[in-house]
Amino acid sequence: MKKTTKISTKIKSIGALLLVLMLSVISVTIYLNQKNVKNALIINIAGKERMLTQKISKSIFYLYHSNELDFSELDQASAEFIHNLDSLKSGNALRGIEAVPTDAIAQQIAKVELLWESFYENAKQFKTLLISRSENEPLLQSKVKAIYSTNNVLLQEVDTLVSMYTLYMEEKTNAIKQFQYGAAGALLLLMIFALYELKTIQSHADEFLEYSKRLADMSDEPKVIEKMKIEAEGEIVEVNNTLNCFIDKVNSALHYSTQAIEQSKNASTKLEEITDEFDSIISEIQDSAAVSKQLYRSEDMVIESTEDLINSARKLQNLKDELDKLILSCKTGS
Repeated sequence: MKKTTKISTKIKSIGALLLVLMLSVISVTIYLNQKNVKNALIINIAGKERMLTQKISKSIFYLYHSNELDFSELDQASAEFIHNLDSLKSGNALRGIEAVPTDAIAQQIAKVELLWESFYENAKQFKTLLISRSENEPLLQSKVKAIYSTNNVLLQEVDTLVSMYTLYMEEKTNAIKQFQYGAAGALLLLMIFALYELKTIQSHADEFLEYSKRLADMSDEPKVIEKMKIEAEGEIVEVNNTLNCFIDKVNSALHYSTQAIEQSKNASTKLEEITDEFDSIISEIQDSAAVSKQLYRSEDMVIESTEDLINSARKLQNLKDELDKLILSCKTGS
């Protein structure tokens, strides 16, 4: 009989696959949520760089037209821009920001950094010229125009950086979502497969139970029991093999007991024929007393042997009856 997988092995395998897939989906979902928080932070920082360039330009415009020398807002915005740009470039473990993820974004950050160096240098020179404005008014005006011109280019490149980060985050999120959809589909297929396997196991069990019922519904007349051939799970096959082994023994005992009874009946019939022949011979030689006496003694021996054979046949019949009771008890479950 073909060796099949055990029920316990099937259940353990399906359970393990379900557990692995469910843990994978849960882990990816948690990772995706955390990643979305970090992605939102990174995009927020990149977007804030755009705002800071405008803030710096606005501060320079205000200082230029108000003749004030309070550079605190300008210095604060510049320092924050430098810190954020360094976090995007090299990462920031405290804020949960990873280093630049792709070469394209790294090149864009390098371009922004280069423009920022020129813009920031102009801003620092603006502060120096503003302090001694009366002596450097024409140079101050040209520096302000250079800052405005540089700011527009820097603003456009920062916008491009924000767009690149947004596109990268969306692609990564979509990839993770595709994995989630794939895992969900795999879970669905695995559940369908599990239901199919459970139905197969149930059908094999029903087939075995149906065979057991046929054994119980057999007629009272003993006969050779047909063995069951089934391809099912290991446990059912093992029980079926055990039952078939028992059936082999019962069939063998029935066969031998039936043969013994037939042989004893044949022997008894032969002895009866011999007895009849002796009776006819005795009737023919009744005149010889000595011979008659000897023949009567032989006849007694034959009769005694016949009785022994009849007793043997009776004992074999009793053995067969006991085996019949054994079969009936198996059928009734008593």
